[in-house]
Amino acid sequence: MKKMYSNKLVIFSLVLPGLLVFLFAILAPICLSVYYGFTDYSGMGEAVWVGLENYKTLAHDTKFFISLKNSLLLAIGFILIQHPIAIVVAAVLDKLQGKAEGFFRCVYFIPNVISVAVIAYLWKFIYNPDFGLLNNVLKAFGYQGQINWLSADNAIWAVLVVLIWHGFGWGMLIYYTGIKNIDPVLYEAAAIDGADSKTTFIRITLPLMVPVIQVNVTMAIISALKQMETVYLLTGGGPGDRTQFAANYLYQQAFKAFRYGYGNAIGVVFIIICLVVTVLLNQVIFRQRED
Repeated sequence: MKKMYSNKLVIFSLVLPGLLVFLFAILAPICLSVYYGFTDYSGMGEAVWVGLENYKTLAHDTKFFISLKNSLLLAIGFILIQHPIAIVVAAVLDKLQGKAEGFFRCVYFIPNVISVAVIAYLWKFIYNPDFGLLNNVLKAFGYQGQINWLSADNAIWAVLVVLIWHGFGWGMLIYYTGIKNIDPVLYEAAAIDGADSKTTFIRITLPLMVPVIQVNVTMAIISALKQMETVYLLTGGGPGDRTQFAANYLYQQAFKAFRYGYGNAIGVVFIIICLVVTVLLNQVIFRQRED
């Protein structure tokens, strides 16, 4: 076996499939996207080189900046609402034993298993102003009015609730796995020293979870920029552009307005933003770990 794995031909044959997938499924589309971002390609016909025109237009596109603002708002919701709750839930699940632990772990992950289309239409019925679940619950508590949850004033918050709820399971599961990998001896030593569960969580669990938090927060920000399917099916970016998100705006420009070159320019900006955010987060968390 050792002789076989020291053979360069064997090593090359094992690496080649993954390398080809990376080149043709990831690197080549990115390079094509960069190229088309400098053209006025509509998805049909010939692509005419226009240089930086798409990026100049993008710099003055108010709808694009609205979509970025909404994506940023979603990322903040993920980081400040979804992830703190996910860490606490993961820590509580870790303390459960037997069937209860497995049951609640499955319950929290169920939304991630359900199809995005089903999730969107389910929440459409929940938010329906005439017969929706939310308004009926409010009526049961004596509220006589009728709230349109997807109106211009409420739509963005309604969409944020759906997206934060829908992605909760993944974040919780990653934190749960990270907590499970912490050496139980540390908790036993803390218990012998008289530390309560709150002190143990703050002094042991959180510091040891920093690398997991780093990965999860980075993924949350990228996920906020990539949100498209749920928003498209739930509101379509409306009313107006109140629930327009970056990926949804890219889709509309590239495949509905037939501005494929402009859509690719938006995609290139996405890549740059994701890279910058990842590098900055790595630098900030790395410095904190050094201190």
